Amino acid sequence: MNANRNVYLKKRTLDEARRMLFEAFSGFGVMATEHVSPDAAVGRVIAGPVFAKVSSPNFHAAAMDGIAVAAADTFGAAETRPRTLTIGTDAFWVNTGNPLPEGTDAVIMIENLNPVDDRTLTIEAPAFPWQYVRKMGEDIVATELLFPRGHRITPYCVGALIGGGIFQVPVRKKPAVTILPTGSELTDWRTVPIEAVRPGQVLESNSFVLCGLIREWGGAPSRREPLKDDVAAISRAVSDAVDEGADIVLTVGGSSAGSEDFTRTVIDAQGEVLIHGVTIMPGKPILVGRVKGTPVIGMPGYPVSMIVAFEQFVGPLICRMLGVPELQRPRVTVETTRKIPSKLGVEEFVRVKLGKVGDRIVATALPRGAGSITTITDADGIIRIPNAVEGIREHERVTAELLRPLSAVENTLVVVGSHDNTLDVLADQLRAGHDGAVTLSSTHVGSTGGLLALKRGVCHLAGSHLLDTGDGSYNVSYVKRFLPDTPVRIVNLVLRDQGLMVARGNPKGIREIADLARGDVRFINRQGGSGTRILLDYRLGQLGIDPAGIPGYDTEEFTHMTVAAAVLSGAADVGLGIYAAAKALHLDFIPVVTEQYDLIIPEIYLDWPPMKVLLETIVSAEFKRRVKALGGYSTRMTGKGIEF
Repeated sequence: MNANRNVYLKKRTLDEARRMLFEAFSGFGVMATEHVSPDAAVGRVIAGPVFAKVSSPNFHAAAMDGIAVAAADTFGAAETRPRTLTIGTDAFWVNTGNPLPEGTDAVIMIENLNPVDDRTLTIEAPAFPWQYVRKMGEDIVATELLFPRGHRITPYCVGALIGGGIFQVPVRKKPAVTILPTGSELTDWRTVPIEAVRPGQVLESNSFVLCGLIREWGGAPSRREPLKDDVAAISRAVSDAVDEGADIVLTVGGSSAGSEDFTRTVIDAQGEVLIHGVTIMPGKPILVGRVKGTPVIGMPGYPVSMIVAFEQFVGPLICRMLGVPELQRPRVTVETTRKIPSKLGVEEFVRVKLGKVGDRIVATALPRGAGSITTITDADGIIRIPNAVEGIREHERVTAELLRPLSAVENTLVVVGSHDNTLDVLADQLRAGHDGAVTLSSTHVGSTGGLLALKRGVCHLAGSHLLDTGDGSYNVSYVKRFLPDTPVRIVNLVLRDQGLMVARGNPKGIREIADLARGDVRFINRQGGSGTRILLDYRLGQLGIDPAGIPGYDTEEFTHMTVAAAVLSGAADVGLGIYAAAKALHLDFIPVVTEQYDLIIPEIYLDWPPMKVLLETIVSAEFKRRVKALGGYSTRMTGKGIEF
């Protein structure tokens, strides 16, 4: 082992690490007080009790348009005995919000008045005291408590503050959080053209994500320019941040056990390391230290690890400094669609897609890579698997923290099956219409996997392009085989060109499927059960080619775009996929077949409003125009039912 590498000497459980953090920085509501105007106070935390200086309203006010009267002067009025009132003597015109004239205590609506002339009118019913009157102090009484300390101000609160005569609000200063991105590989996306970014360089985004998180939790972020992997430079930056009065210092990257991860060395030299490594996934490499009484926290460099570490440690610390409870997400009971394995001894935060299918909210796990930011941007919720549990069973009911409103989840169409680029277009087009109320959540497990998901009742529809090698039809025979007892409608989405994707210029001179067996060609495959895999195996069988002789046949990806990316990166020379994916990444394309991509929809969902929206959308001119623009698609059958 390299002597310069860090070692996780004692990883802590999440509960233990949080307890240690809060004990080390035990102040609650420790931030100093400053005063801001009510309109600038939204989201801020009140530093001390706020009492009203004036009443609201501060006079008796008319609540209706009409006349103000002394209720006693109207007693006895009836249809058979109308009472006459004189304007200016015992009746006074008022509009809503006007002060009541002295001596009056009721308002009679203008609709209930019978004018006699310009000065007199009659009424046919008496008024009662304080009828249609907002009494002084009805809303706020001077000296009453408006808000206690620790209250977070909402837009609604602004009206109460101003109405109560509070024009300077005592709030706690926002914790100042200094962010120090580290890493020699980091590149500034604001100044470096994207085409100039070289392999090994990374567009620095983590610090910008942290700025947003810090603001969301109530802090004031201050971002510094990225630092190279240099102990002296990082050490100076940490020391300067502490001396300049930062309440929290975050280094980003450099907290792991690599030979160029220097955060521990820096904190050891200036203060003390309290925690290095927590038994959570993602987020394990977090490092917590103290320098001159200031928390210095080494954040993991992988974005999802960083986000989880922030939400479990930094965000709650900001809340404690402000004297408020930490933010909590709404929770809901969900049912897993597949088994989710997990390691004993590690608390895992699994990102999931959610949708309401029947009377259940179903959860499908997303990929778990800590470096894949899309695993959290695509997620609807998070399932936490405790460290003493070895995974979650299929169809097990568990709790999920919601990342989106429950109403959005309930209006989400869940599609499982084969990947196709038009699903992304469809998802966007659905959001563009019908007030954005309907969303599409797609999970790519292959065509066969989609039919099996329908059979298990964990999705609303499946995307499929399964070729029947016997008669050349698509999907029908497979639907009959896998869903014999489920009435379904097969609706065509698109016809698409499928073929071989190769690098620009086709350097290996690949012309046809048979070239995959040449020995000098590295292939990238789709997963078993996908329609593309079935097509490939069918063609290989026709040619008498043994798949075992194809280099890369056992290397699998789950989408056309990841296959295309593998070819673009040079990890493979060729992959089988759709023309739209090749076009998107500027690859050359060798056509093999035009195939039929259908949506398989159980009949029980055909009258569900979001499904009706989907079926209307796919036949719209705008959707078809966007699909054709992708290249390699035909919409001549789009929206048509397939008889079987």
